[in-house]
Amino acid sequence: MSDNPFYRLAPFIKEFIYKNRWDTLREAQVDACRVLFDTPHHLLIASGTASGKTEAAFFPALTELYERPSASVGILYIAPLKALINDQFTRLNDLLREGNIPVWHWHGDVPQADKTKLMQNPSGVLQITPESLEGLLMNRPNAIPALFHDLRFIVIDEVHAFMGADRGIQVLSQLARISRMAGCHPRRVGLSATLSDYASVTEWLAAGTRESVEVSAPQGGRKLRLSVEHFSFPDARNEEEAEHLERARQAYYGFIYDHTHVKKALIFTNSRTDAEEAILEMRRIAAKRGERDVFHVHHGSISAMLREETEAALRQGAGPAVAAATLTLELGIDLGELERVLQLGAPYSCASFVQRLGRSGRRGDAASEMIFVTPEEEDEEAQLPARMPWTLLRAIAVIELYVREKWVEPLVVRQLPVGLLYHQTMSILKSMGEAEPEDLKEAVLSLPSFRSIDPADYDAFMEYMQGMGHIEKMDEGSLLIGMAGEKIVNNFRFYAVFKDDEEHVVYNGTEEIGSITTVPPPGYCFTLAGKLWKVEEVDNRHKAVYVKGSRGKVDTLWLGAGGDVHTRIMTKIREVLGSTALYPYLAPSAAARLERARRLAKESGLLTRSVLPAGGDSMFILPWAGSRQFRTLERLLKNNLKGPLGLRSVVPMEPYYMVVAGKADAETLEEEIIAETAAAADAISLLGPDEAPYLGKYDEFIPHDLLRKAFSLDGLDVPGLLSVIKQWKQPPA
Repeated sequence: MSDNPFYRLAPFIKEFIYKNRWDTLREAQVDACRVLFDTPHHLLIASGTASGKTEAAFFPALTELYERPSASVGILYIAPLKALINDQFTRLNDLLREGNIPVWHWHGDVPQADKTKLMQNPSGVLQITPESLEGLLMNRPNAIPALFHDLRFIVIDEVHAFMGADRGIQVLSQLARISRMAGCHPRRVGLSATLSDYASVTEWLAAGTRESVEVSAPQGGRKLRLSVEHFSFPDARNEEEAEHLERARQAYYGFIYDHTHVKKALIFTNSRTDAEEAILEMRRIAAKRGERDVFHVHHGSISAMLREETEAALRQGAGPAVAAATLTLELGIDLGELERVLQLGAPYSCASFVQRLGRSGRRGDAASEMIFVTPEEEDEEAQLPARMPWTLLRAIAVIELYVREKWVEPLVVRQLPVGLLYHQTMSILKSMGEAEPEDLKEAVLSLPSFRSIDPADYDAFMEYMQGMGHIEKMDEGSLLIGMAGEKIVNNFRFYAVFKDDEEHVVYNGTEEIGSITTVPPPGYCFTLAGKLWKVEEVDNRHKAVYVKGSRGKVDTLWLGAGGDVHTRIMTKIREVLGSTALYPYLAPSAAARLERARRLAKESGLLTRSVLPAGGDSMFILPWAGSRQFRTLERLLKNNLKGPLGLRSVVPMEPYYMVVAGKADAETLEEEIIAETAAAADAISLLGPDEAPYLGKYDEFIPHDLLRKAFSLDGLDVPGLLSVIKQWKQPPA
């Protein structure tokens, strides 16, 4: 009996398990109990959605707090989204009510009174976003010891959403600063449903600590129900073709409507524009058929109230309820028993596919069900690469890579995160008030993500900061934030390290609908929250737009979205085109379109030649490379080969192909690309003399030379491009 970890859990947790009629603990929960009860190690829990990861982390951690109450916050839970915190806050409240362990949440929507109560009585569990944690560290440094001196556990949810991004560097910096300021050494527990490369994740999770990381990765079988539909939109050059296009649009949106409107379903899109347009069309169809409007929109520009209404309709309502969403519902919010997920287009990554697939089939032995609906603007007179159904091919590639090979993109950590160097330098100096130069330098360069930075580069960076007025040196030698720096640091937007455009809030009367970044003039009509609005008044002083309902033209106020694609996906697309394999999940329309694409690929030679003549002095380059390697090739062409080969233009259609025009023939161009890539000493040689591209939000405050160095390391990939090019003359596997 003593071998069963259930009997080691706190009484209120056992009662919770009884009430929920669980027959047994899941594998991840058993693993977590073993590691957290019996070892000093950190823990990574990598298991599928709805596999009980959250409970696995909290059951043993809460048991320790129950048996040995903490004298400060005992568990710090960090999540990438406020919505995820709100969801987990509700779940934990139910669990902890009987255990007499308080749970607090802290983000921009939490009342100040609740935050004050925590400050007066630091205890229990604190749930927070990285941005709010940054605000705490900067603005309330004297409160950090009281808040965290007895911190036992840090739970980082959706680890993959942080790693490889600036927010991940920010989080690691924050954890190191908490340990330093509060004198605590908590254990870390990472949670994710989207991992395959455990080595890089465990290294990230343990950064700055001495403990190793154990991995719990139960391989539970999951029933999948996948299908791919394809719709072609003909180019409308005359009235007859315009009618064909309208019929194709009706068939496309009719299919989406018919497969969602009587269910609890999610429609994932790759952009806010697509989400808005889809729901606007769903509502039009519902009105035309005289059926209920059960449709919602959920993305980052929708007001918090409307987003919460959407989540409640999906989770609690009797149904049906349908929401079109971007990545805001991709992460682990529990939306209950969703019956179906539709993906308009295709995800750009296998990681995104896994997250979106996991939104359905979360209860019992229900299958995870996902329907890809891939639209294509088809023009038979277009140039060769533009006639390939790239979105359909990407859908097949991500399915094959994950379902057949269980492959997910490896996580890549920035080597020289200079924008974060600025951010953390200013944040630490703000919390210190003033600092001696060497003390500040030590405080920053001792953080895990900055230990590889050359101290001489940091000295040059600090001199540049003083020249800009962001940092001021006093007569006695100590450093303060300068007047120019105060404008940056004292803005609430400084807490976030991701780019966020300044927005105007949209109101219908007194109701907040959402926000927009492009401000239209009065009389202009646009769509937001899946409805049409007409601008009545723009208040630029208070950044507000007042609207009323409209039935006018459709327009949206966001640019199209894209995403980086890994080389493995592009390689798989090439394999799919060169194969004769049949994919049972393809609907007849998709299977027929794939066969046409395969015939075209074979007849044109694009599978055997990566540089092809395109007529006149133009050529196509199909590198079959991921986004980073594609951008490396683009710079090699523009900065190294354009002059010597007499190229007039290089037009990228990332990440699929480029159109190049100039004097060189296709064979010469291909040979020169191979030779120049092999000869490139390092990526910085591919940059123009004045070129110093930005990779992050604060890169504009970085010295030119350091910025070039950072971009060459983190924005380009010469070895990766060389590896891709070596495969050019080999037939697809």
